Amino acid sequence: MTIPVLNLGASQGKLIQQLGKMSNRHGLIAGATGTGKTVTLQVLAEGFSKLGVPVFAADIKGDLSGLATTGKSHPKIDERLAQIPLPDYKLQPCPALFWSIDNDQGHPVRTTISEMGPLLLANLLELNETQSGILYAAFEIADDEGMLLLDLKDLRSLLLWMGENAADLRNEYGNIASASVGAIQRRLLVLEEQGAEEFFGEPALQLNDLMHCDFSGRGVISLLDASTLIHRSPKVYAAFLLWLLAELFEQLPEVGDPDLPKLVLFFDEAHLLFNDAPKSLLNKIEQVVRLIRSKGVGVFFITQSPLDIPEDILGQLGLKIQHALRAFTAKDRKTVKAVADSFRANPAFDTKDIVTQLGIGEALISVLDEKGAPTPVERVLISPPESQIGPLDPNTRQTLMQRSPIGNRYNQSVDRESAYELLKKKAEETAKEQQAEQTRLKAEKEQQKLDRSQRKSSGRKRQTATEAMIKSAARSIGSQLGRQIIRGILGSFFGKR
Repeated sequence: MTIPVLNLGASQGKLIQQLGKMSNRHGLIAGATGTGKTVTLQVLAEGFSKLGVPVFAADIKGDLSGLATTGKSHPKIDERLAQIPLPDYKLQPCPALFWSIDNDQGHPVRTTISEMGPLLLANLLELNETQSGILYAAFEIADDEGMLLLDLKDLRSLLLWMGENAADLRNEYGNIASASVGAIQRRLLVLEEQGAEEFFGEPALQLNDLMHCDFSGRGVISLLDASTLIHRSPKVYAAFLLWLLAELFEQLPEVGDPDLPKLVLFFDEAHLLFNDAPKSLLNKIEQVVRLIRSKGVGVFFITQSPLDIPEDILGQLGLKIQHALRAFTAKDRKTVKAVADSFRANPAFDTKDIVTQLGIGEALISVLDEKGAPTPVERVLISPPESQIGPLDPNTRQTLMQRSPIGNRYNQSVDRESAYELLKKKAEETAKEQQAEQTRLKAEKEQQKLDRSQRKSSGRKRQTATEAMIKSAARSIGSQLGRQIIRGILGSFFGKR
């Protein structure tokens, strides 16, 4: 039985290969700008696809879209092939799907606020501890009230309702300060301006759509066009990648230690995942990276310097591909030394010296052997890709998108009843109840006024002429003349003067 391997390149005429079985032990591609990281990523993606492993890759510059079409012969490729024994090399395309968050260069990628969760969302919004606490409370309230948080307007509506009902919520959910609620609302507005409104909603991305093989058994390569997103909103880019990692970890079943991964992820500009991330999030990422290989998922980080990756995560990366580094400053020289020390030494050369001398398309590589131990570092010429180097032309890309097996599944957004609609309905019902109560109170006041009027009217008796005269006379009793008149009249009644 043939053991599945990936051909990475050659060192002194000897093929350097990565065992497919070890490819869920993760990896790293590092090096300065312009040293060949993107082509190396392309070669790895092709290799996994040929082994029947689906691939997801973030396409930062648009260059990876060339994977979807056949490469072209070139003198430099011919020269490289003369130095690398690749008997099965053949110019050919890979099956590919295109995805996008903020433009029309692929199928729309969405997720919901609920699926993102408060930990990733708090990091995306760059909230402090107090504000994060209120966000956690919002998620708990939504669960308790049976409200879905699907998009940004759902979260905004819920936060507004929490601020208006803070006194009633305090005993169960703690203090909900209006200033903190306002700060979160402002951050949401900024996020909306950066294009996140298109990212949050439904239909949400189904993970199964990233895990296809074509009719020939080759793994489909899903490419996320991040060429505009990385500049417009790097936080949204990082949040999506972390969400994808977490969702795969939560949803995929345990598969143990398979002969090949079920899916391989390539995260370019990996430093964005860790920049300014709180300790709680870094701990979560470390846990997921450590355990997700048991789900059959391999993760490859691409960045300029290995030191961009937290040490606890860097230690879990089995395959290491290091392109050239530049040493112009004292800090650069420290980085070079740290990188050299991270490899298993090769007695044939000084790693620290070689890493600054590598040419374009060369790299220092250490793979894992069949026992999972790192091999001594080798200076390797990277294999040329079989697909096109560089981006597709727009017409070819549009043609491939129209033929996509995904079809129009994600094209039309859906806005079903969620927190926004429920809270709006609740507000309308409350307004109606208040109006009805005001109408009732007004009617009661009118009735009470009428009742008092009727009681006053019904309590009066018809007076005789004599009684009327006596009462009228009594009202004038305060005057001297009145008293004299009264005495005269009473005296005549009782026979006295």
